[in-house]
Amino acid sequence: MAKLARFISILFHPLFILFYLLLILLLVNPYAFNLTDRVDKGFVFISIFMISIGLPLISIVMMRFVGFVNTLEMQEKSERIGPLIATSIFYLWLFINLKRVAIIPPIYQSLVLGSVIALFIAFFINNFSKISLHAIGVGGLMAGFIIIRKFWAYHAFEIEILSNQYTVGIDILMILIVLVCGLVCFARLYLKAHNREEVYGGFILGFISQIIALRFVDF
Repeated sequence: MAKLARFISILFHPLFILFYLLLILLLVNPYAFNLTDRVDKGFVFISIFMISIGLPLISIVMMRFVGFVNTLEMQEKSERIGPLIATSIFYLWLFINLKRVAIIPPIYQSLVLGSVIALFIAFFINNFSKISLHAIGVGGLMAGFIIIRKFWAYHAFEIEILSNQYTVGIDILMILIVLVCGLVCFARLYLKAHNREEVYGGFILGFISQIIALRFVDF
């Protein structure tokens, strides 16, 4: 059971959430990004992946080598300071760059800004409590999907499996995301990485941060 909980924690690591939201947005609305050329689409994907995942991960690994972080799990509050600062800077940089690119839909700009807000608040709270970053991530995932569903999604989407096309209702995806959120929060509690207050507080912070971001992005 512990191995499964660790696998879930890795699969839905907070650094992956923004990229998952990008994939969800393209899944439920393939026309969200005004891109027809595969090269342009690939460049956008790679750029977002590198800034939201690659560069923060490289920074954390470097901090591990120089001794700022004792373990990649960052079990102590003091170990999270450097990674939170670095990730916040990269995410803020990503948001500023996305604002300058006309093909990036406002909905995704809002999702990135919500992540930036959550990171800065988490950095402040980290001085007093080891709030769950995983819970912040899935809280943002839940809010992000609700926002996408309300403003930018169709009622169903097509998915191809083994050369067969299937139509999937948007409510099915909602159920899956609720399940993912529950599994991630349970995994963090099962591994005793956090107590209930840290997990619940993290989820609420991630959710509310995305709602706040909506007020600062023009649709």
